[in-house]
Amino acid sequence: MNRRTLLVAGAVAAARPVWGQTPEASAIRLSHGYGILYLPLMVMRHRKLLEGQLAKAGLAPAAISWVVFDGGNVINDAMLAGALDIAGTGAPGFVTLWAKARGVPRAEVVGVSGLSTCALSLNVNRDHLKSLADFGPDDKIALPGIKTSLAAVVLQMLVAAKFGAENYAKLDPFTVGLPHPEAYGALLSGRTEIAAHFASPPYSILELKSPRIRRVVAASEVLGDSTLDVVFAPRRFVDANPRTMGAFLAALDEANALIAAQPEQAAEAFIALAAAKMTPDDVLAMVRDPDTKFDTTPHGVMAYATFMKGVGSIKQMPAAWSDMFMPLLSSRPGS
Repeated sequence: MNRRTLLVAGAVAAARPVWGQTPEASAIRLSHGYGILYLPLMVMRHRKLLEGQLAKAGLAPAAISWVVFDGGNVINDAMLAGALDIAGTGAPGFVTLWAKARGVPRAEVVGVSGLSTCALSLNVNRDHLKSLADFGPDDKIALPGIKTSLAAVVLQMLVAAKFGAENYAKLDPFTVGLPHPEAYGALLSGRTEIAAHFASPPYSILELKSPRIRRVVAASEVLGDSTLDVVFAPRRFVDANPRTMGAFLAALDEANALIAAQPEQAAEAFIALAAAKMTPDDVLAMVRDPDTKFDTTPHGVMAYATFMKGVGSIKQMPAAWSDMFMPLLSSRPGS
């Protein structure tokens, strides 16, 4: 057998499924948002880490496509419509969909991993707004999605901590759904109804560069280092593609390792894919901020579920954090 025949035989063997294993997904549709919370997914996309991990796992190349979605409502709708296979989203939005779809075969979702936490802050452009108690009907708060987005639920948790659990929705009538880039522009202009933006980096940091903008409250004051964003997928996709999901988790761990070891390369990915115009130094400052953390292990997700069950936002309560996530994570020290 000559060398060319050996090479062809080797390639065919590598592409052939192992006996007893069913073929996995030939196409994978993923999404991430705009902010630094999604940096690991941006790094994965920019450096084609998922493609590399699929190859390492001996899987045939898959057609991988990415879209950018902002706001839990939009992401949940896309997932339920069958337009997405894997998505990054705010932890509360995921908990909402997990509880709503649990036990519904075609709609059920499962957590794939933790993703990130950062300095989520409520920034304002009006002098009279010095605390949550100062907001009135004319002071609109921009969020990427009302009711169920990360910012919306965290705002409710902050309001409950200040005014009591029974008043958790006190500021809900003042919220407006806007993608982060649009909210950023509206807050800086000062010429719209938008008086505040509950923003994550880069927008929360860029806004505070203006002398007219100041921070009223930060999420970390209530949530500490809890995971703000997670990755999730339809349960049927996870169950049908165990090796693909293992490769995805390996790619996400690889992205986190790159962010820690080569933050300059991570900043390059962010600048290439984010909607914000920032310098490498600006991005590096966000990555190195003590409040910014990237981890595939979910932390504090049960705190969201407990709050949301208590106020009636969800009807089904998980017994443990691992009930909401795929079994590959069960050995990790989540919460």
